[in-house]
Amino acid sequence: VKSGRAIRFSEEKVRATGRGAIGVAGIEADEPGDEVVGMICVNATEQASRTVLVVSEKGYGKRTPVDEYRFTNRGGKGVKTINVTDKTGALVGILDVSEKEDLMITCRSGVTIRMPVNGISEQGRATQGVKLIRLDEGDEIAAITKIEDQTEHLVEPGPEATDTPDATNDSPAASEEGAAE
Repeated sequence: VKSGRAIRFSEEKVRATGRGAIGVAGIEADEPGDEVVGMICVNATEQASRTVLVVSEKGYGKRTPVDEYRFTNRGGKGVKTINVTDKTGALVGILDVSEKEDLMITCRSGVTIRMPVNGISEQGRATQGVKLIRLDEGDEIAAITKIEDQTEHLVEPGPEATDTPDATNDSPAASEEGAAE
């Protein structure tokens, strides 16, 4: 939630409801103006290679190991995930990330930056984090998202085809030429 708290519970604790139902409470957001800013699903087999990334509206962020969030029941107040102060601002996003991914940060002014996740330090759950982006006066972070590192997926260009198609192929033009003779 915006106040810097997070809760971890098993997916099995959320009962199935109908499409028109209101659903079940995940976390208690009892402070005025508090609201949920995100949710992540952590696969037990990938847990060791992934960390929880949180970013505040004034440009602070950090990564925390998933194990620092203990399992509780859904609907509770949660635990502190980032120390929210006037200096850091409210929490704006939470993501599960790996070291091979990149982070995109978009500000309200329209400025967007891309940075590698491995450049963001791992810190404890109740710390304020490190400055990720220097913001102008009055500007705030609007949104964050993760993207897969594109350098691993670049395909080397192959030799360009310089040969022209042979007239003996099955193209309509070739069959018309053969019929005319």
